[in-house]
Order: sequence, then C-alpha cells, then structure tokens
Amino acid sequence: MATATQMASKKKIFITGANGLLGQKLVAQLVEKGDFKIVASGKGECRLPGSGFEYVSLDITNEIEVANTLTSIKPDIIIHGAAMTNVDQCELNQEACYDSNVNATAYLIKAAEVSNAHFIFVSTDFIFSGEEGPLDENAIPAPVNYYGETKLIGEEMVMKSKTKWAIARTVLVFGIAHDMSRTNIVLWVKSSLEAGKEIQVVDDQFRTPTLAEDLAAGCILIVEKEAEGVFNISGSDFLTPYEMANMTAEFFGLNKGLIKRADSSTFTQPAKRPLKTGFIITKAQEQLGFEPKTFRTAIGILAKQIILARA
Repeated sequence: MATATQMASKKKIFITGANGLLGQKLVAQLVEKGDFKIVASGKGECRLPGSGFEYVSLDITNEIEVANTLTSIKPDIIIHGAAMTNVDQCELNQEACYDSNVNATAYLIKAAEVSNAHFIFVSTDFIFSGEEGPLDENAIPAPVNYYGETKLIGEEMVMKSKTKWAIARTVLVFGIAHDMSRTNIVLWVKSSLEAGKEIQVVDDQFRTPTLAEDLAAGCILIVEKEAEGVFNISGSDFLTPYEMANMTAEFFGLNKGLIKRADSSTFTQPAKRPLKTGFIITKAQEQLGFEPKTFRTAIGILAKQIILARA
C-alpha cells in the first residue's frame, strides 16, 4: 500500500466520460498501474466497477460546474474522452451535439489553462472526408457530417489553447463494457449468426478498427511520456466491415454464408459516413511505443471477456 508521502507526490489525472467504454478501460488500466491519483467523472452516478479512484458527477456542458469542479480538484492531467458520438443523433440534434462536443471542450480547456494541466483530447477519423485513407497526422481535415465538424472545432480549440496539449485521434472503437451494455461489430455479427440471421455488411468503407483497451493504453502512453501534438491511436489492420464480419464468423466457427456483401448506398442514414479513413500509426509507434492488437487477436480478447461477463 502506498504511503501518504507517495500518494502526495502522485500526479492527479482527471477523466471525462469515465462511465463510457473508453473511460472504463482508462480507469481500469490506471488503477492497475497505480502511478496516478485518479479522478473519474461522468454525468450522473458512478457506473464503474472496482475501487482505487475517486468519482465525481459532472455535467461538462455546464460552464460554472466545470470551473468549480476543476478548480477544486486541480488536476495535473485531463483526458477528455466524453462526447456525443452517435453520428446520426448528432446530425438530427445539432444543438445538443455542439453543446457536448464544442462548448464542453471549451469549458474544459479553460479549466486546464487555469490549473496548467496537460490536456489530452480524444478525436476521430470522422474529421476527414474519407476519400484517401489510410491517413497520417498531417492529412487535411474535411468532415462530411456534423459530428466530424464538431470534433474538428474541438481540435482547433485545443491547438490554440494556452496549456500543454495532445490530440489522440482514433477509429471505430470497439470493446466490451463491464456490464455488457454496449454492442459492437463483433458482438452483433456473433449474435446474429448464432441466431441464424442473414446480415448485410458494407464492403466499401475502410477503417482501422481499434480495441478500446488499445486506445486507453495509447492515451496513457501520451500521459506517461508527457507527449504533445497529434497522434493517431488506432488499430493497424485496414479492413472493411465485411472483412471484420467474416473474421468474426471464422473465429467463432459460424456460418459465413449468412454474411451478405453490401455497399453504403444500401443503407439510408441521416449522417453521411466517410468511405475510406483508417490511420497510419507510425508516429505513435515510434514516439510513444504504441503497439495495438491485431483485429483477430482483439476478437479473442472479446471472446474471453464475454465469457467472464456472463459468468
């Protein structure tokens, strides 16, 4: 057990969106490391398992609440992972999206500047047009939907901030929440094929899917190395959802014949999706020592987590 002196010397790390998938993985990995004082935050009550962290309820769209909370906590590091990420909901409810993704980020940056905190902003491949992936950190943003627009505005505010900053861009994050409250492409394909359902999966969109644990590890590497600038933190496998579905079926020994190839025009959605994104992660590999799991390995990790969650 750490002594009072050791605890006092530890840097304090503040996490937004801690109840979400990334937040859960961040808190779990940081608790395991034991190198930081962890303050996890989310809207409403704590839904995180375990101990070893402090939790505060915080509405990040409330400027006064953000200022008061962060002034009291005085974090050394802020990982801002909270956002409105449902792309179609963002398109349909732009005011709420702007409030969550732009205004909240502005309030948190202001608080980071006051406490001189290292501000780490989690961003997305959806800031790009999808015409020329995979992309490196110098690619020119050109979002094709409102969600991407708000995240790009967030990035621009971070880059202009008067505090130390880093941006962790990621792609198609998937994983298992501790309470199995979220689905993902692996769970959807597995459950559909086990039920004998035929599924249509697009083969004209390209991504570098990212295991939530890998994204969390990448953010922590940025913290540990006190890195600044933009980093692509994603998987390294450049795949279509159709390929992901087939790999999932192969892993679980399910009927691939039920997976039908489709293109994006088959589906009517409020928000346009970029066709070809995905990231080149060389910078993160060389400067941070970031090494993500392959998609196939990630399926195996999820398979074990499913068993544990249902035990």
